[in-house]
Amino acid sequence: MQAMWMVVAAFFFASMGVCVKIASSQFNAAELVFYRGLLGIFFMWALARYSGISLRTRYPLMHAWRSLVGVTSLGAWFYAIGHLPLATAMTLNYMSSVWVAAFLVGGALMSWRPSATESRPMLQGPLVLTVLAGFAGVVMMLRPSLQGDQMFAALIGLLSGMCAAFAYMQVMALSRIGEPETRTVFYFAVGSALAGGLGMGVAGASPLSFPSALWLLPIGVLASLGQLCMTRAYATARNQRGTLVVANLQYSGIVFAGIYSVLLFGDHLPLVAWAGMALIVGSGIGATVLRGKAAPNAPAEEH
Repeated sequence: MQAMWMVVAAFFFASMGVCVKIASSQFNAAELVFYRGLLGIFFMWALARYSGISLRTRYPLMHAWRSLVGVTSLGAWFYAIGHLPLATAMTLNYMSSVWVAAFLVGGALMSWRPSATESRPMLQGPLVLTVLAGFAGVVMMLRPSLQGDQMFAALIGLLSGMCAAFAYMQVMALSRIGEPETRTVFYFAVGSALAGGLGMGVAGASPLSFPSALWLLPIGVLASLGQLCMTRAYATARNQRGTLVVANLQYSGIVFAGIYSVLLFGDHLPLVAWAGMALIVGSGIGATVLRGKAAPNAPAEEH
């Protein structure tokens, strides 16, 4: 059952990407982040009230940092969706698992200090290989398919995945101190609305003309439904094997995004680009499995 919940969540997130891509022709990334956060506030508030979960927190600074990196990731992802093929933007955002693995390896090496009693930390060969494979996939995917201003959007897409990795690690920290995920997602929605509102003050706001404005509603609804299904998937995973299955099935979102790209937007990516996407998915799964062995109760990554 948990597998089904994650596949449904991936479908919702990919469908949200479709709405973002269509709406980006009328609204800038800051506006999309604002409306996504505003609708998320009401949705998560209602869910918290229905579940009897208090939204009061003793860790406001931790939520503030999680919101900062999460909103940066979200805004960068929305920008990438508006300027790249949907499948490409989705894949770059899902590089977060590879970035987390890179941070773990780099952190272990940077924290080591030479001494007579402490040996050099192991290089964690399999984890290093997954990181290298992930970035090789990025080169394969971007080099043949992007030209001109799309390369800047690709770099922004990579930034979205890196910031998503920081957000994921902060979610892990909040989970360890007992913060319910509903509360964490609620404050992320608050941060999105605030940051999006500030961004609108700088970049400007578009008029809410119809039918363009109608695409704003499903962005918030699909994002909240996807988060809810993802939460349910991890909650029903009763052991380490179930958790790893759920974590790896999140990559089905790339498959849905690829189908949307071809059928709805007529995107034509060369074979080497699809091979690069497959390599990124494989490296992400490998990194997730290796991390899961070290931390089997890691929480869900959010979008």
